[in-house]
Amino acid sequence: MVLASVAVGLIAILIFSGVIYQAVGTARDNQRFPPPGRLVDVGGFRLHLQDSGGNSGNSGKTSAPVVVFEAGIAASSLSWSRVAPEVAKFSRVIRYDRSGLGWSERSSAPRSAAQCAQELRSVLEKAGIPGPFVLVGHSFGGYVARIFAGRFPEQLDGLVLLDSPSTSEWIPLDPDAKRKLQGGVLFSRIGAVLAGLGVVRFCLARLTSGSTGLPVMVTRSFGPSALTVVGRLVGEVQKLPASVWPQVQAHWCQPKSFRSMASHLAHLPQSAAQVEAMALPENIPVIVLTASKPDAARRAAQEAVARLSARGKHSVATTSGHWMQLDEPDLVIEAIRAVCAAAKVSGK
Repeated sequence: MVLASVAVGLIAILIFSGVIYQAVGTARDNQRFPPPGRLVDVGGFRLHLQDSGGNSGNSGKTSAPVVVFEAGIAASSLSWSRVAPEVAKFSRVIRYDRSGLGWSERSSAPRSAAQCAQELRSVLEKAGIPGPFVLVGHSFGGYVARIFAGRFPEQLDGLVLLDSPSTSEWIPLDPDAKRKLQGGVLFSRIGAVLAGLGVVRFCLARLTSGSTGLPVMVTRSFGPSALTVVGRLVGEVQKLPASVWPQVQAHWCQPKSFRSMASHLAHLPQSAAQVEAMALPENIPVIVLTASKPDAARRAAQEAVARLSARGKHSVATTSGHWMQLDEPDLVIEAIRAVCAAAKVSGK
């Protein structure tokens, strides 16, 4: 009985210490990494938006399209660090963080693509950025961009889709995909609890100091595939400028990031169905870029997306993985430049 009481007391001390460690670390991160843009109230929560390039800060309507970047499913505005500064040399650029990611506050609304598209429109309106817009969507961000295009065609000048999944990848959901998706949701929800207790922060601090034992042990506890997935994500982060790494680390020490990822994953089939039901404008410039070595089915699905517009084009990024804005940033920049130029020629 005494041993049990001691054990309970030790656990309580560890939990309390972890919560304090997390609170102190969060306060330090907030001082070290303030938002590079501004926090815009969209009705009960604030989204982080960064405005740069030509006519940035101008609330008046412009003839040139405004390029808006829409990140992948658990990524932030930082994922565009190798592309956005170059695009800002020839266009106004908007980077933002979806709810719960990066510097944005978390909303309780489900993270479906349709909800995210509505929030994107809201943040652009509240920030006084009228467009017209060229949307650049990576992965899940392509879903958000396509729904925005279908709902608000009068605000759209073009689309660039970077290895965005076809809707057939998530509907209908086969048993294996369902199992993996449920595993991802569970991983994210447990991650949120561990982040709140300071465990994620401590593991990331150990990892960045060169000590991999504890981080590997904790990750393996989620199953054999977890280490592979996390290792792949760490590899992608390391392609970003080194100055950005500590900011990404700080964001993923926060429970809100894991909760947002859980909601994004849980609503992924719903998001795919929303995209499937949404028609694209028929005559806007669209460039679809696919990661290297797609199988025949994936290539055909990506080509079909490009054909949704009479002015759609499809290309394979021959040396890129899924994160082509990090593998071949110049290719992505030129695709954006081409769509912006086509939009100007069309006079939209």
